[in-house]
Amino acid sequence: MTRQSRTSPAGSERSLHQAYDTALLDLDGVVYAGGEAIAYAAPSLAAARAGGMHLAYVTNNALRTPDAVAEHLGELGIPTEAGEVITSAQAVARLISEQVEPGSKVLVIGGEGLRVALRERGLVPVESADEAGLAAVVQGYGGPDLPWSRFAEASYAIHRGVPWFASNTDLTIPGARGIGPGNGAAVEVVRIATGAQPQVAGKPLPPMHRETVLRTGAERPLVVGDRLDTDIEGAFNGEVDSLLVLTGVTDAAQLLRAEPRHRPTYVDRDLRGLLTGQPEVVAAGEGFRCGGWTAVAAAGVLELRGEGDPDGSVDGLRALCAAAWTQAGDGSCGLDAGKALARIGL
Repeated sequence: MTRQSRTSPAGSERSLHQAYDTALLDLDGVVYAGGEAIAYAAPSLAAARAGGMHLAYVTNNALRTPDAVAEHLGELGIPTEAGEVITSAQAVARLISEQVEPGSKVLVIGGEGLRVALRERGLVPVESADEAGLAAVVQGYGGPDLPWSRFAEASYAIHRGVPWFASNTDLTIPGARGIGPGNGAAVEVVRIATGAQPQVAGKPLPPMHRETVLRTGAERPLVVGDRLDTDIEGAFNGEVDSLLVLTGVTDAAQLLRAEPRHRPTYVDRDLRGLLTGQPEVVAAGEGFRCGGWTAVAAAGVLELRGEGDPDGSVDGLRALCAAAWTQAGDGSCGLDAGKALARIGL
């Protein structure tokens, strides 16, 4: 089955940490949220590493440096080297460096992660649109306290014809208090003010996938994420397999409505899914069965039949995905799944 025609989550007899050589893990919503480790993340990652899987942390958040991210992960009980962290700041810095002269000045709208990544590529980060010889503007997540004046600074330079780059365009970012505006929301502010469009490096676009492959050397990578429009679409674009975990932005109802490029290879509740095989979803009469659950699309509704193990609620979701994606084909499923999801607590 090709990714373009995926109509069901895949099964795997082998545990995922043995079937793939490298996990390309998103951070926000997968490993931590709001600075705290997500339940089961640290022991699951430790077990995956002990089992021979390489771990790489691939984040669209351009705020912090790889050193800072690695230090934070260590504080959460996840020992990490800075070289195991790949950020959209690094991807956009490479993209800029391929289009401007070495030593060029780049106006930074964002945090320290962007400045460090630009210096790594031999570029000079600056703070003012009035700098002589300005070659580019780069915008990345600068935290919730980034001043409005920074957006104005970007606008001044872009109106003068300076090329504009963005680390990523995630509209939201998960935190301890809930879902907040991400860099994509800030990019929209500048886009509206200027009428321009930036070159974007982060997931799901090819520059981020290229940066990840160059830095990890992964041969059988598995993308692990919580977002359909960045992590899973990025895996689709890079033609690699993916695992969606339900610990971040995407909920079960959104997954059922996913169009082909947003359909993950596997789905699990959290990072414990790395340590297990994945149950097969099979056709069963007019529906699809996984575990003790059978999902059927009928009369505009997704129904869930059977009495599956309450601890196996994700099996019910996998069956529902097969029914929804098959019904939707290359589109997005519009069937009502509210009662079915309520049965499995999702």
